[in-house]
Amino acid sequence: MKTTPPRTARAPRPHPSTGRANTHEMVVIHCGLRREARLLVELIAAVAPGDTARARALGAHFRDYRLGLTGHHHGEDAYLWPPLLARVDLEADLVLRMEAQHDRVAASLAAAGEALPAWEERAGEAERDALVPVLAEHRAVLLEHLDDEEESLLPLAARHLSAHEWNRLGEHFLASTPKPKLLFFLGMVLEEADRAERASMLASLPLAGRLLWHTVGRPAYVRRVRAVRRTTGTVGRPAYVRRVRAVRRTTAPR
Repeated sequence: MKTTPPRTARAPRPHPSTGRANTHEMVVIHCGLRREARLLVELIAAVAPGDTARARALGAHFRDYRLGLTGHHHGEDAYLWPPLLARVDLEADLVLRMEAQHDRVAASLAAAGEALPAWEERAGEAERDALVPVLAEHRAVLLEHLDDEEESLLPLAARHLSAHEWNRLGEHFLASTPKPKLLFFLGMVLEEADRAERASMLASLPLAGRLLWHTVGRPAYVRRVRAVRRTTGTVGRPAYVRRVRAVRRTTAPR
């Protein structure tokens, strides 16, 4: 007589595709988000009172950052949480925690967006000093979420989602993001990627997209970064970031 042993959790359903989800892509994307959240705090805090041109430039940069982060999270809301919740039992609380963290990140972005126009208008010291702590709080909330997602959620996604399902996140971002912004966001992601990560990300693009990046997108991104950060050197990767990301790669799910 054949018996079925009791289960404490629902077994993963068969994947609609035999390929595995490359969840490490998310770590690469998060690295760019961490950097930009930090730089927004540092750069805005350093703006001299009355420098409205600089305030407007950094305000525009914040709005692009907000667009990219919001689009990234909307993709997860639509294509990551629902299939996971349909396939897990014991880990459902983890997925719900991710959803709650998204709400907190969105609220912190909204608070920064509300504080920004007053500073942009006059570049006043008081307005700047009111905005910077709001951005710092947003960064703290964001880092908590990104760290938790990488440590707890990505291994779960790697076990339960196919490559086809995972790739819907990127497809959603491409479809929902204004086309003139896409090359900027690609540069934001690739800036601190290592050679293998960069090759993997670019390989997912059609040939025309890769050519466009190398001939138009990359030079434009370098000019943008130099203007926003007021630097004249190459756009590179700080040593401490390389060390942190090396540690993360050794602990990424296999």
